Amino acid sequence: MNRIFLIINCFILAIGNCGGPLIMRLYFIHGGKRIWFSSWLETGGWPIILIPLLAAGVSRLPVSTTTLLVSCHLAFTAVFAFLLVKQRFTAYSVNAVVLLTTGAAVLGLHTSGDRPAGESSGAYLLGFFMTAKQALTFTLALEIQLVMCFFATVFCTVGMIINNDFQAIAREAKSYALGETRYYLVVVWSAILWQCFFLGIIGVIFYSSSLLSGIMITVLLPVTELLAVVFYHEKFQPEKGISLFLSLWGFISYFYGEIKHNRDINVEKINQHRIEEETQLDLQTTVTP
Repeated sequence: MNRIFLIINCFILAIGNCGGPLIMRLYFIHGGKRIWFSSWLETGGWPIILIPLLAAGVSRLPVSTTTLLVSCHLAFTAVFAFLLVKQRFTAYSVNAVVLLTTGAAVLGLHTSGDRPAGESSGAYLLGFFMTAKQALTFTLALEIQLVMCFFATVFCTVGMIINNDFQAIAREAKSYALGETRYYLVVVWSAILWQCFFLGIIGVIFYSSSLLSGIMITVLLPVTELLAVVFYHEKFQPEKGISLFLSLWGFISYFYGEIKHNRDINVEKINQHRIEEETQLDLQTTVTP
């Protein structure tokens, strides 16, 4: 199953790594000129990361449990509102926070009544705690990426305000060479594809290693150049061909090494199992009169 998820994340990474630069180039080729706006698009799709974050826990919980857990997020919001902005609390608001938090805690104690058919207690509890506070693995990395994208988006938003980009977007859309509708399609897909890139990187690292993610990104660079030659008729210089050849060579070399390593491990396990069987057989022969 992990291998399937790894392949899916490699595919997502490939789409984002190749599609992001290509669609950004499409934005500039046909009349886009906003640097701050284009930078904003690279991180502005951060809400997309919320989908796998919620799905990680929701996949193991019934709707009733998930709904109540989502409502208990108010407790965390209330705490941070008090600490950060000195939100004033009344007896009723404190009572609501306590009841919601207690209700969520009680909900996690009795798991046999409403969990999905065939779902074990362990899987239910895992989904419960992943939804209440996501697991410290894949979802933690997603949370970190979400925070980074959010603050990068805020920073670019400030730049857009100073540069009056928000007022210029409508004018730029009307004068866009491909038309106003396609301008907004390019903008939306740009934000989506860049988030595919970030999600793919995190997934590949989680299901394999950071080395593989680096190899994937590097090998896709000349592929992106090749796609630019096909779609945008850029010049295919000899250096691009050499880069593509070397990247593919390195990519194949990596997977050959991984296959060889896994094969050696399997052979070692088989030999170890054979030695254990022979040892047990010798012991039985020794004990038998």
